This record gives sequence, structure tokens and C-alpha cells, in this order.
Amino acid sequence: MPIQHHSELIRQEASRLGFEFVGFARAEQMNEEARRLEKWLEQGAHGRMAYMENYFDLRIDPTKLVPGAKTVICLTFNYFNPDKQQDPEAPKIASYAYGEDYHHVVKDKLKALLAFMRSEIGDIDGRCFVDSAPVMEREWARRAGLGWNGRNTLTINPKRGSFFFLAEIICDLPLVYDDPIRDHCGTCRRCIDACPTEAISPEGYFLDASKCISYLTIELRDHIPAAFKTQMDGWMFGCDVCQDVCPWNRFAERHAEPALEPHPDLLSMSRRDWQELTEEVFGRVFKKSAVKRVKFEGLKRNIGFIEK
Repeated sequence: MPIQHHSELIRQEASRLGFEFVGFARAEQMNEEARRLEKWLEQGAHGRMAYMENYFDLRIDPTKLVPGAKTVICLTFNYFNPDKQQDPEAPKIASYAYGEDYHHVVKDKLKALLAFMRSEIGDIDGRCFVDSAPVMEREWARRAGLGWNGRNTLTINPKRGSFFFLAEIICDLPLVYDDPIRDHCGTCRRCIDACPTEAISPEGYFLDASKCISYLTIELRDHIPAAFKTQMDGWMFGCDVCQDVCPWNRFAERHAEPALEPHPDLLSMSRRDWQELTEEVFGRVFKKSAVKRVKFEGLKRNIGFIEK
């Protein structure tokens, strides 16, 4: 069967390119997910991220992003790094931002996969997405069987945990669709109890992003509210707490992507080094990093807020 053959062909090439898991979901409108998104927005849980209110119709219907779409190809790309910053008192950076900007690293691999599909299968209309367009990535990953959406709202894979990037190709190629897997969080509440700012609701599965340290240190452009002064847990860019405490991440394995390795100086920088950070050092250490999104002034703001 061509559909079965095409599905296996894509899985094999995706694996060769470094993607760990691949799943296929039928491209269709997301009605239930649309209602949940509406509720989340109505409660103001998106904070100042006004862009989350835009392109609502595109977020819930992939055929509006790629007319005639049949499949959402969902993939995971591992970024787990067991190495941590050496100074326990240094301001902390989320491990996903250790190396080069994942938007570019993963997007290049996605483009290579789509080019392979076109060369091996034929004329395919498709687009690549890596956290940069109105695509409900975690919902598609769930539908494609890559994991379940945990109490911390992150996609959790039973074999690898959650330290991975999500990526998608929306295309007009029909494939063999995968089934979702069931939730395995059980009665565990570690992420809820550990969240420094109580951003995860008491029952879980709902994140008030306006309280999330990742939002406060990256998305929020204004001053960080003083109420969070004692709750930042030393994080200057992003936060890994709800992943670090998740039992499923005991299965995480070190990534194998050279581009995601940290700059040689990054992990050895001391608390004092960060306090005295210059624009020159910032530019060198984070030359191709996602940290450049907040710019030098933004990172200094974050460091100053948690250090005062």
C-alpha cells in the first residue's frame, strides 16, 4: 500500500535526521481544543501575550494554514542535557536554551525532511512549523500519539519524558494515522507542588502563563511584578522546575545534537560573572542562542530582579 510505504519512508528519514519520535494525525478542525483555548484566553491566563488571541481560526484548523491538508506530521527532537551550571548560586537558565536557537536547528531538519518527501514521493504541498506560528503543537502531538499532556501541560512521552522540542509538517499527503495514548500522570502532583509561582492550577492541566517564570523572564517586556520577588527560584531565563521533578524524566537520555551544546563558557560562569555581565560577553556566549530573544537589556533586567 502506498500510504503505508510513505508512512514508513517518512519515519525512517525523520529518524536519520535526528528526530526521536514521529506520529501522524488527521488534519481536521479541533473543536474540543478550541473551547479549551477560548476558556484559557477568557481567564487572561496568557498575560500580555496578545498574539495568542490572534489567528484563532488558524490555530484550530490546519487546513487554513495548508489548504487541502490531510496530515499533521508531528515530531519530537531531544534536547536533554544532564550537565548543569557549576555555581549553585549562579542565576539559572533553562536547559533548552543552552545551545543554538532551536527554532533554526529543528526547522532546518524539518525542511530537509519535507524536501526528502517531495523527492521520494512527489509533489507535496506542505509547511514546516517549530513554535513559530499559530499551531497547537501539544494538542497535535497528543493526537499523533507522541505523548499525553501532563498536569504541567507539557507533552510527556512514556519512553523519554518531556525534554524535547515539538515540530510539525502540515501537508496534503494522506498517511497511516496514529492513535492517542492515555494519560499516565495518575495521582502525581510533583509539578504542581514544586512550581515556585503556583502557575499550575491545584488540579493541574491548566497553566496560568502570567505567573509562569518562563513568561516572566522571556515574554513579559515590562517590569516583573514585585509580588514575584521571592518566588523566582534564581531563574534568569526560562524555568525547568516542573520538568526536573517529573518522574517520567528519569527516562530522559542525553541529546546527540552538536548544535545544542552550550558555549564552552556558559556552564562555568559564576554568580559574580553574571552580575558583571557585559554586552560583549552576552554576544559571545549567546551568539546563536534563543536567549538573544530577550536581548542584553532583558537578561540584565532578569538578573537584577532576582539578585536584589
